[in-house]
Amino acid sequence: ATALQAIARDLPMDRILIETDAPFLAPVPKRGKRNEPAYVVHVAEALAAIRGVEVAAIAAATTANFHRVFERVTPPGSSCV
Repeated sequence: ATALQAIARDLPMDRILIETDAPFLAPVPKRGKRNEPAYVVHVAEALAAIRGVEVAAIAAATTANFHRVFERVTPPGSSCV
């Protein structure tokens, strides 16, 4: 594994956020095309493969991490008070 893959594999799940480099450097299946934020799923899939977990685990963890870091964003299903 490359050093970056080792970091992605070993970093605690509660410390991970994912993103794309939109509009630059689209992920492998979209390489050569304009990058879109919707392609973040490809980042999640790659991270899941590296860590040997389901994509749903990556999605749940990174969503929870996002809402912990960006507290002012109301999580889906929460009421605005």
